[in-house]
Amino acid sequence: MFDDLRKDYRRHGSSLTEPAFMSLAVYRYGRWALSISNRPLRWIASKFYGLLKFLILNVTKVWIPPQVKIGEDFHIIHAEGSLSIHPDVVIGDRVGVMHNVTIGTNMGPGAPVIGNDVFIGVNATVLGRIRIGDRVRIGANTAVTTNVPSDSVVIGSPARIYPNLPIFAARKKAAADE
Repeated sequence: MFDDLRKDYRRHGSSLTEPAFMSLAVYRYGRWALSISNRPLRWIASKFYGLLKFLILNVTKVWIPPQVKIGEDFHIIHAEGSLSIHPDVVIGDRVGVMHNVTIGTNMGPGAPVIGNDVFIGVNATVLGRIRIGDRVRIGANTAVTTNVPSDSVVIGSPARIYPNLPIFAARKKAAADE
């Protein structure tokens, strides 16, 4: 947990008052509190998590429940607006999320699974039991409710998927030629 906090601190401007860092610190503490096997200690840690959630998350408006599975190098790029993530969401490595983003359910069971190296733009929503592939770019104001293949750009509402980004296609071709 402390190694992850150190990385979060550096990634979010090396400031203890940075809202993105504070929110991730509360998230990491919540994950740790849930993992305590001793029931009385878990109860005490959970109550302290509730206090932190009330005091900090209501100010930052970044809601990441401790049940969310987040990979390495998760980056909240701007924490000026809100960020809401459903507890069942799975997020891969090196995912960047802008402000005013919602990642969750679509009036039914199941939550998104987001791959590695994904960027989610301002005011985007990713809803439902869907899979977002690796190296996907989700544009601003985009509503994603269907699976998105790797190496794609998604824009618009409803979302339009433009597969095989030229830069990634060129890298694949160069790797295949070698």
